[in-house]
Amino acid sequence: MCEKAAAVLTRLAAELDFDLASTDVDAAAAAGDPSLRAEYGDLLPVVLLDGVQHGYWEVDEQRLRADLSRVE
Repeated sequence: MCEKAAAVLTRLAAELDFDLASTDVDAAAAAGDPSLRAEYGDLLPVVLLDGVQHGYWEVDEQRLRADLSRVE
């Protein structure tokens, strides 16, 4: 699911010209920061928009497009 979400978000970032960042919560936990895994582990993949949880498990493309148009 994470790979599918990443593909959708990468395509949308190229189309709509927004910055996309991703974090591997398992890698962060292995590096000593388990907080993201604890917070989001059952919801992965999680989409945050301006630091606020926008969705999880799948990318709701229509909703994300609408919300991105409001952020500018």
